[in-house]
Amino acid sequence: MTRTHALIARATLALAGALALAACNIVGNLVHDDSVVARAGGEKLYRSTLASYIPGGTTPADSARMAEQYIRSWASEVIFQKKAEKELGKEGRDVSRELEEYRKSLLRYRYEQQYVNDRLDTAITDSQIKDYYEAHRETFNLDRPIMKVRFVSFFKDSPYRGEILDKLPSKGGAGQRDLDSLVYLSALRYVDHAEVWTDAAVLAREFGTDWETMLSKLKDGYMVIEGEDVRAAYVFDIIRKGAAPMEYCAPLIRDNILSARKRGLLEKLEQDLLTEAQEKKSFVIYGE
Repeated sequence: MTRTHALIARATLALAGALALAACNIVGNLVHDDSVVARAGGEKLYRSTLASYIPGGTTPADSARMAEQYIRSWASEVIFQKKAEKELGKEGRDVSRELEEYRKSLLRYRYEQQYVNDRLDTAITDSQIKDYYEAHRETFNLDRPIMKVRFVSFFKDSPYRGEILDKLPSKGGAGQRDLDSLVYLSALRYVDHAEVWTDAAVLAREFGTDWETMLSKLKDGYMVIEGEDVRAAYVFDIIRKGAAPMEYCAPLIRDNILSARKRGLLEKLEQDLLTEAQEKKSFVIYGE
């Protein structure tokens, strides 16, 4: 065992002992006993600092495990830093330029966010969505089939198996009400996307398989896969290829429209700032 590991082990055991004596008030007790629990690279880790990373009410065993993990992480960070400072030359240790670039980038980002949030028009009409869809229809070709579907899973020995499968295609009326009652009584999971287009890959996760395998089970509108339980779906509609319908693309179109508006605002902001600076003579290009 290395000296560092020995120090960590002794610190962890000491902390675990203290926690075992006062498990119900761990953090409070540790803060009052601010002794050193570890040392690395000439730096010290105090018990109060360590305790601040351990949630109150944690069991002694979990507290000891968390303490050891934190001590190792802390020691690694200190040792790496000391080693880097020793091995890197003066130029390598100088991070002032990178810090300044990061500061400038962060300030710009925060101001841009504030500017956009104060001015962005988030209202998007159905007409705007339709116009965008018609203008970019070729970009909405499907990578996978989409479908309107209703999914249910239940135990293999469920006495309601036949009734659930019979009622699964129901839309409204008594059949829909009966299905709702049946799945409430016995379904392990029930997802009703009969009116909403769903990506085949998303539905395949409910079946615990890939979408090609899932669709290979499609027969007479049903897909059924049996394992430890029964997983079944009824497909009301399916589009296997070509352009996705506008209603399916609407959320993406909204995002695209908003993104375009944000870009427009930021481009205008940059141009306005440059123009203002030129008018005030705080920005000059010599030779013009």
